[in-house]
Amino acid sequence: MDALNNNAAAPGIGGTAKGQGDAAKIPTEGDPRWARVVARDGTADGEFFYSVRTTGVYCRPSCGARTPNPVNVRFHALAADAEAAGFRPCRRCRPDLPPLSERQAAMVARACRRLEDAEEPMTLADLSSGSGLSPFHFHRVFKAVAGVTPKDYAAAHRARRVQDELPGSATVTEAIYGAGFSSNSRFYEKAAGFLGMAPADYRSGGVNAEIRFAIGECSLGSILVAKSIKGVCAIMMGDDPEDLLRDLQDRFPRARLIGGDADFETLVSRVVGFVETPGIGLDLPLDVRGTAFQRRVWRALQEIPVGRTASYAEVAAAIGAPKAVRAVAMACAANAIAVAIPCHRVVRTDGSLSGYRWGVERKRALLMRETQV
Repeated sequence: MDALNNNAAAPGIGGTAKGQGDAAKIPTEGDPRWARVVARDGTADGEFFYSVRTTGVYCRPSCGARTPNPVNVRFHALAADAEAAGFRPCRRCRPDLPPLSERQAAMVARACRRLEDAEEPMTLADLSSGSGLSPFHFHRVFKAVAGVTPKDYAAAHRARRVQDELPGSATVTEAIYGAGFSSNSRFYEKAAGFLGMAPADYRSGGVNAEIRFAIGECSLGSILVAKSIKGVCAIMMGDDPEDLLRDLQDRFPRARLIGGDADFETLVSRVVGFVETPGIGLDLPLDVRGTAFQRRVWRALQEIPVGRTASYAEVAAAIGAPKAVRAVAMACAANAIAVAIPCHRVVRTDGSLSGYRWGVERKRALLMRETQV
């Protein structure tokens, strides 16, 4: 008998039921685990298993099978304990396998590797083959786990490959085909969104790009604002202005960085004013550069009102990818446009503050100011 067994005795599978007096000694209904079985609580999966004497099977707490009579239920700490007691795994919830979430995560990870290694674009039918799921179901699971569709994931991976290929390629065309795009036209349709400039300019390190910038001071330290022809492409905060400038140079290694004029100083003043007094609002044209998933996350962040916060899980749910919490956190960390894309308004589920690209203390200060609006 295992340590978590609630029964005074372990009835054999298929054996006769104990008398009413013995059944009264089995406090299954009073065990908090029983309530989790009745609720089919998925968070309890892995914490314990339960077996049913009359069917001879054992299940996860979340099993969708008909709720058994508690008199016939035993609890087990491990699947091995249930099997040692003579019970076989349920064919519906498969308690002998890793949890469904882990199996789905592993399946999606394998699919991602296939997409990355593919020389030609893969169809959904090809990608889902061997998964045991229909293409439609596979598509839904992939999006729930990865946060993007297989098509968007493949496109984002090709975009990263182009970014890697362009600096070392003899021509833009060579980089395009080397990254897996099947034609120039398909690449140029997406180029501006993930490169932020013409491919030839990116290939040369942004040599033809013009980035205006200025560094100001606020109560949270130094603040750098940079703007391309499309809009604000960076708002960064820190203790050392030189560090901020080096960060900008790393982002645009061969772009022409031009110190801002009087008009540009006005833009910096607007940003500083918002940092100091969030109630005035901040509406700026932005030059947002990132993957399709990152841009979805950043758009969702811009929907969080001043004075409010959202958890990473809530943001993931808002973009239709409830299982992509970790990916949402990574997208927040990759954001280079502070306050205008308010990643500081994203917190842990319990409300505590997690990491912030420009320091947790700045995040705390920003939130405190916004709650006073």
